[in-house]
Amino acid sequence: MRKKYLLLLILIGLVAILSGCTEIDQPITSESEGIWNTIFVYPLSWVIIKIAETFNNSYGLSIIIVTIIIRLILMPLNIKQIKSSRAMQEVQPLLKELQTKYSSKDQKTQQKLQEETMKLMQKHNVNPLAGCLPILVQMPIMIAIFHAISRTSEIKNYSFLWFELGSPDPYFILPILTAGFTFLQQKIMMSTNTSLTSNPQMAMQMNMMLYMMPIVIGVTAIFFPAALALYWVTGNIFMVIQTLLINKPMMSNNGGDKK
Repeated sequence: MRKKYLLLLILIGLVAILSGCTEIDQPITSESEGIWNTIFVYPLSWVIIKIAETFNNSYGLSIIIVTIIIRLILMPLNIKQIKSSRAMQEVQPLLKELQTKYSSKDQKTQQKLQEETMKLMQKHNVNPLAGCLPILVQMPIMIAIFHAISRTSEIKNYSFLWFELGSPDPYFILPILTAGFTFLQQKIMMSTNTSLTSNPQMAMQMNMMLYMMPIVIGVTAIFFPAALALYWVTGNIFMVIQTLLINKPMMSNNGGDKK
């Protein structure tokens, strides 16, 4: 487990470095240099501009369309991630039995525990890292679209619905929606996490995240340009629908297996 989190932290750090965080205030153009700009950010910016031009310079509509397209492309990875997480939940009781059986701290017993754990994982086709890899693949893409929206100068010159895309939402509607759908998405995912019922400590941590994350994201959206808040709202709504669609057949299958 520690190796899993260490690998995750290392890869997150690499993504942060590759994403060129220091360039967030620099407009993206065809003249922008660097692998991050030329391969990731500028192509997305170009697509946003072209779609907006198709719809009479409606950059708000373009952001919605591009966000949905990106989410659809990443959907197979999300499905794999959810299935991997569900598989890990199913083997948790068996893992606890092994940990109880080999509870001694001596080296020989711990080595036996690792061997039996590996056999259990192989038997049930569970890979502890499989749930992390889809996230790591998605991260550069999600950071890239964040950069593309932030650094496309044309977006700042247009409005959409009741707000200016380059300024914060004056009525705080988008931040409220962002926080609300973030909460809803996490709530739905928690409701299908069966391991929480047997792990009070994890349940307490997840409950804390359930309320803290929406607040942090909502407050952030208050100060960010409405274009970014629109992107977050669209992505969150998509993820709520996707999670419901994925979890429903999985829950039905589990119910069928129990019968």
